[in-house]
Amino acid sequence: MAEKKATKKATVKKAPAKTAAAPKKAAVKKVAEKKAVKTVINSENVGFKAGDVYQALATAKKALTVSEIAKAANITKEEVLLGTGWLLKEGKVKDEAGKITLA
Repeated sequence: MAEKKATKKATVKKAPAKTAAAPKKAAVKKVAEKKAVKTVINSENVGFKAGDVYQALATAKKALTVSEIAKAANITKEEVLLGTGWLLKEGKVKDEAGKITLA
């Protein structure tokens, strides 16, 4: 009988299903942390984002949506909006039917 009890304890220790799921949760958490990019708002950073937006529009040679500019410039949508605001104030871009184009 002593052998059966030892076997049962060993079986319980061998099959911890929750341990296998833990790395997946950690991996998901790391991915979520990477997506959370903090945008620093100061005149220097916004100026650089304005340059990124301008270059994306100049390269495309056509009007682009905010999402298209973000993808082309490899920046976030929020950064596109910051840069676009800068360029709008300077009169370098204009809005045409929901798309942004060079003025």
